[in-house]
Amino acid sequence: MIKNVVLDMGNVLLDYDPEVSLNLYCSGEEEKDVIRKELFNGPEWSLGDKGEIKDRDRYDLVKVRVPERFHAALKACTDNWEICMNPLKGAREFCEYVKKSGFGIYVLSNASDLFYTYFPKFLPLDFFNGVFVSSDYLMLKPDEKIYRTFLEKYGLKADECLFVDDREENVIGAQSVGMQTFWFMGDYEAVKGVLK
Repeated sequence: MIKNVVLDMGNVLLDYDPEVSLNLYCSGEEEKDVIRKELFNGPEWSLGDKGEIKDRDRYDLVKVRVPERFHAALKACTDNWEICMNPLKGAREFCEYVKKSGFGIYVLSNASDLFYTYFPKFLPLDFFNGVFVSSDYLMLKPDEKIYRTFLEKYGLKADECLFVDDREENVIGAQSVGMQTFWFMGDYEAVKGVLK
């Protein structure tokens, strides 16, 4: 029986789309391609989510791989990437539905320290029964350890939790510790159907 709903953040609640900042700050396709590769797909992104570096450190680490003529755009993208982190349509209403329906509601997200700057603009942290951010614990989904640590922290039983994530590997990771799961494709009504 499901008693708790555990939500990923990016592309489940907020729209993580690096193209927003690339389109705003880059002047051409080459610049976009380089910054997309080195910043958003580079190793520093995961290091930030794992808490091994801070957001403020990322520019200096990435710029050594980026031509100097692109440094201004890189700096703008690095400093302002979170402008894309806007609520998905229906996300707030879905969270309110979960809470009003009597379920515990939690966030379990791979995210860097900047999470605490942009996420509370969506809903206050205390709206949730718990918010678990990977960078605080030096671990990442889909490692089994993060799910086990999350469950232990909040005293939850795996089989009483429905974990909702847009990435298949994260869903599989949650299944491996016994959580019920939903692979999210943008349909909150489908998630509600599992909860009824």
